[in-house]
Amino acid sequence: MTAGHNFDPDQPEPKLFSAQLAPHRSLSRTGFLVLMAFLSLVSFGAGLAFWLMGAWPVFGFFGLDILAVYWAFRINFRHARATEEISVTPSELRVRRVSHRGHVVEWVLNPLWVQLDQKCHAEFGIEKLYLVSSGRRVSVARFLGADEKASFAKALTAALQAAKRGPTYNPVV
Repeated sequence: MTAGHNFDPDQPEPKLFSAQLAPHRSLSRTGFLVLMAFLSLVSFGAGLAFWLMGAWPVFGFFGLDILAVYWAFRINFRHARATEEISVTPSELRVRRVSHRGHVVEWVLNPLWVQLDQKCHAEFGIEKLYLVSSGRRVSVARFLGADEKASFAKALTAALQAAKRGPTYNPVV
């Protein structure tokens, strides 16, 4: 019986962890159109009531509220294009962040030297997660809520520990 390992240089490294994060979206495109149609009808009805009472200048202001809601949702949809990809292999931790404008920033760290730092609040739970390595501090999982960050931190910590244990060796018979 000899000890060996199943390392093939042509094979890609196994991923110990992989996550693609994106901001929460409040409505789908169809939901947005339904909401805007409903608000437009309500606004038009209220404006028409004011017009019939003789307060016709108020009618124009009811269009402004629809415009403000439309503008707010368009900004929300634009910001929802942002993503964050985090992957861990035995030899590297890669964070790739794409902003809502398409700007890409990427960090590649050695998982052997990375620590996951958490900023916690007594009442609200985990507020921020940071990857710390060689004096660099990279914020991750900004899109997630406190409970989601806790779950994410647990999974990422397990992957970092697996990377630190090194490759698994199987005896060859």
